[in-house]
Amino acid sequence: MIENRWLGCFLLLLAAHHSGAGEGSMKFASGDAQVTLIELFTSEGCSSCPPAERWLNDLKADPGLWNSFIPIALHVDYWDYLGWKDPFADPAHAKRQRRYAAEEGARTVYTPGVFRNGRAWADWRTDGRIVARHSSPGNLVVSRDGDTVMARFDATSHRNEQLVLNVAVLGMGFETRVRAGENRGRALAHEFVLMGQGTRAMTREGSRYVATTAVPTADRPTEQMALVAWVSTRTSQRPVQAVGGFLTPSP
Repeated sequence: MIENRWLGCFLLLLAAHHSGAGEGSMKFASGDAQVTLIELFTSEGCSSCPPAERWLNDLKADPGLWNSFIPIALHVDYWDYLGWKDPFADPAHAKRQRRYAAEEGARTVYTPGVFRNGRAWADWRTDGRIVARHSSPGNLVVSRDGDTVMARFDATSHRNEQLVLNVAVLGMGFETRVRAGENRGRALAHEFVLMGQGTRAMTREGSRYVATTAVPTADRPTEQMALVAWVSTRTSQRPVQAVGGFLTPSP
């Protein structure tokens, strides 16, 4: 486990180099149009997951990245018993997938499972429309200064609801050589891996919601990382608006 202080310094130095803003400060803004959050629930112990991960990895070169959509890979732990323990797995990811299933009335969870704006997207292989629909929930602005994240959401919808800010750190450029289980002998490449996440209730100020929280701790800082944030309601984890960008440049 990396200490919070070490991670903050690590990201601070790299972000200052990338942004040129000094002191590691940077700002991301979504704009009023909804930015689509793509969540892939995956596992290194799942033989059908590599094609889905290759698809997600390829989104790194898509010009719509960060501007119109944000991809996240959430590794689940419920296949670890098959002979290979996924080093990126977190029980919290499986819990999130199960809550999505409950919200949709589904009885089971599976991998690869792709969700687009919080709804199951079964046709991701053939449906090229990454952006789910056109809506304008409002502008989400996230500023980072050192190890502090400040968020402002100028809501045009969900104005009378209790909103929650979700902040996550993603790691890029991982490769694992699997030595057991269904993917034994394969080299698996991973992008957009969820490495750490935190939530904070937002305070309403008229039609604006604000929150301040810490940069989440990441177990495995890498040469290239990203910071993403999204707003959801207290009663549903489906994203209302999302924003994000690279913290560090390509190695």
